Amino acid sequence: MISSAVIFSALELGCVYALVALALFLSYRVLNIADMTTDGAFTLGCAVSATVALAGHPLLAFPAAMAAGACAGFLTAFLQTKLNIPSILAGIITNTGLYTVNLAIMGFSSNVNLMGKDTLFTLVQPHLGAVYKLLPAAVITLAAAVLLVLFLMTRLGLSIRATGDNPDMVRASSINTAFTITVGLCISNALTALSGAVLAQYQKTADINLGTGMVIIGLASLIIGETLLPRGRLWVKALAAVLGSILYRFIIALALRMDLPSECLKLISATIVALAIGLPAIKAALKPATKGGRDQC
Repeated sequence: MISSAVIFSALELGCVYALVALALFLSYRVLNIADMTTDGAFTLGCAVSATVALAGHPLLAFPAAMAAGACAGFLTAFLQTKLNIPSILAGIITNTGLYTVNLAIMGFSSNVNLMGKDTLFTLVQPHLGAVYKLLPAAVITLAAAVLLVLFLMTRLGLSIRATGDNPDMVRASSINTAFTITVGLCISNALTALSGAVLAQYQKTADINLGTGMVIIGLASLIIGETLLPRGRLWVKALAAVLGSILYRFIIALALRMDLPSECLKLISATIVALAIGLPAIKAALKPATKGGRDQC
């Protein structure tokens, strides 16, 4: 049996990492761009959040982290739209450079410890009791999801969606695709940095390696959610990303309950993504075999 502590932890971390799933929903699904800035932007959010919280401003840490993430997204978009560097390579370049930037933000230390310092969660703990971690994380995630959906319904949001669907048609309509890509990547990486900012205060620590493999985790969450809710309106797709993140954390919790070593978690994540992406092909391959078996009977 899974204890209530494990359930609460899965829900809390699911809400925190759901922001990454929402970010990849915007860049990967809406804009149709494989943004590899995610790993570095997540660590950037952790570093900024921990550093600002260490200075005594835990609440200011969240907008500061989002602003830093937006700058990272802007740099990736600039490399892609102005220097004509392929999107994947542009993200890798930014991600590589962010490693040094993140170290500099943390005072060229590999980690920052927030033990004994005020964080968002310690500030609300006296008022919320047992749900002092779950409720703030859930509120931040749901607010981000609602605001993202509302934004994508605006004129600029519709232009961003159209850019992902058919950039040639958008250019023919006199819409600046460089601008829409830039805005989309800025928002996407701001959400990723916000996720890192929340996690840093949740764990009371920031580490230079926290963002490693974050693209895989985000994609796993996004694809699991799309499997649960394959079709629907825009708000359903955003909800699917959140639910997928929570379910992914439960899968990881179950893996840990089976006494699998923590070193295997990345392999489990990669396997989940591969199976989820390849599920349609697997179904298509199994259908003819099943049909043939029935005919023979």
